[in-house]
Amino acid sequence: MRSVVLRARWVGSFLLFAPNHRRLQFMSIERLKRITVEEGKCGGRPCIRGFRLRVSDVLDLLAGEASFEEILTDYPFLEREDILAAIEYAARQADHSVLHAS
Repeated sequence: MRSVVLRARWVGSFLLFAPNHRRLQFMSIERLKRITVEEGKCGGRPCIRGFRLRVSDVLDLLAGEASFEEILTDYPFLEREDILAAIEYAARQADHSVLHAS
């Protein structure tokens, strides 16, 4: 497993930690471009590269213990980067604060 060095910098009143490797940040942005949302396709839900395969479908397959190889065999139009994009998209969606009303 490769370790990533983090750098910290102040942004306003927040301390921001980010990978100290511009290539890693660029790859992340490029990977997320594989996720598309189109009105009228799959109910406007996030899909993989404009295909009618939702991010949630890929995540369900992974949660059901399907391997990358099995998914790529069953969906030949998919690429390994598409699966990683779905995982990264889900991680970013889950990474937000939850505020409770008092």
